[in-house]
This record gives sequence, C-alpha cells and structure tokens, in this order.
Amino acid sequence: MGLLASVILMARTVTAQKFKWAQVPAAVKAAFAKHFPGVTAKWEKEDANYEAVFHQNGKEMSALFDANSKLSETEVAIPIAALPAAIHQYIQKNHLGKKLKKYHILYYFS
Repeated sequence: MGLLASVILMARTVTAQKFKWAQVPAAVKAAFAKHFPGVTAKWEKEDANYEAVFHQNGKEMSALFDANSKLSETEVAIPIAALPAAIHQYIQKNHLGKKLKKYHILYYFS
C-alpha cells in the first residue's frame, strides 16, 4: 500500500455537509471503528465520501472513507511550532503576508 504524506499549508475548499451518525452507512461505521477503535467522530459528507472528524491522543484528526468503506486519507492537525524550519522558510518565501490558520499532515492511501 502506497503512502504519501504532505503538509497542507492552506485550507482546502471542499463542499461538506454535516451528517448524523445514523446517516452514515453501516460499512463505513465499521471501517472507522476498525481503524480508530473507541473513538467518537462528527461526520460530514464530501461529494460521495464520508469524513469523520475526531480527536485521538490529544490531536485533531479526520479520516475520509469512500462509499465502499475504503479509507482513502487521514489528516492530523499540527501546531505551527512543530513545523520543520524548511516549511517555515517555504511559507515565508511563497506566502508572504498571508496568515495561515491551520496546518495538517495529510496521508493518502492507495
């Protein structure tokens, strides 16, 4: 399984709608419970995908599942101070004057 990690520097523009637990397909709930046992999430629908937003080990996270319950990506919010110096330099050079609110590490699964 290939894994690609990248730092998200700016918020993604995605149309998401809040979903209640009862609206999430059983297979998606089961897949979430398998990957994140004992964790409670708030759910959103992104196009044909289901996104679980939750906290685990004190970190803000999210996981994206397709309609077939396959985990396609996870995100972990990280504090600005935890970013490597090279990332800070890149931001200062390429996003001068912009205030970035959140940083995430994004993992894609194939």
